[in-house]
Order: sequence, then C-alpha cells, then structure tokens
Amino acid sequence: MTDTGPTQPRLGEGLHPSEGKPAAIIAWALYILSIPSANLLVIVGLVVAYAGRGSATGVARDHIEAQIALFWSVFWWTIGLWIVTIVAFATVILFPLGFVGLLLLFLLHIWFTVKSVLGLINLFSDKAP
Repeated sequence: MTDTGPTQPRLGEGLHPSEGKPAAIIAWALYILSIPSANLLVIVGLVVAYAGRGSATGVARDHIEAQIALFWSVFWWTIGLWIVTIVAFATVILFPLGFVGLLLLFLLHIWFTVKSVLGLINLFSDKAP
C-alpha cells in the first residue's frame, strides 16, 4: 500500500488557470464584512476558502492560500492580545497596559479589513494568461 501524500491542486490540461476564482472572491468579500458582522462572516469566509481550495488552480489558489494564512495569523495575534489585555486588567499595576491591548486589538481588526480589501482588489487585477 502506498501513501499518496497530501492532495495536490489539479493541474491537468484543459483546466482554466483561474478555476476557483468565485470562491476566492466570496471569501475575500466575507473577510471585508468582518467589522459590520462582528467577525461572524470571517468564519464563513474561512469555510468558503477551505471548501474552494480543493478545486482552485493558479492565481485563485494562491489567493485562497493567502486568505487562509491571513485568517490564522490574525487569529493567533488576537488570542495573544486578549490574553495580555485580560491579565493587564486583572492586575492593578498593569491596568494601563489593558487599554494598550484594546487599542492593539482594534488596530489589528482594522489591518485585517484593509488587507482583505487589498487582496480583493489584487484578485480582480490579476489577469489569467
């Protein structure tokens, strides 16, 4: 019995180089709506990205991989900042650090949204060969 390893993107003949672009566009759009949806649509966007990753090729695959990486990096930064903020507010000495943590969480949220807008603009500007 042989192990075929992780599934690779389909790169056979006759496939359009940007197959999966609708899934990438939907995921970026849902990421952009993170502020008005209190981050609930970001989770839906992540599910769409994971679902569309298997059939995506070319530029669309690159964008979906970027979306997934963006989500997980922001997720871990958010967890870390919440831990720092909660610990800071729980102690009297570090109380001002709690406000810095809240400000950093806000800036991280804004950065995520701006990065999502730029990713969507970049996806529309990429032309298939």
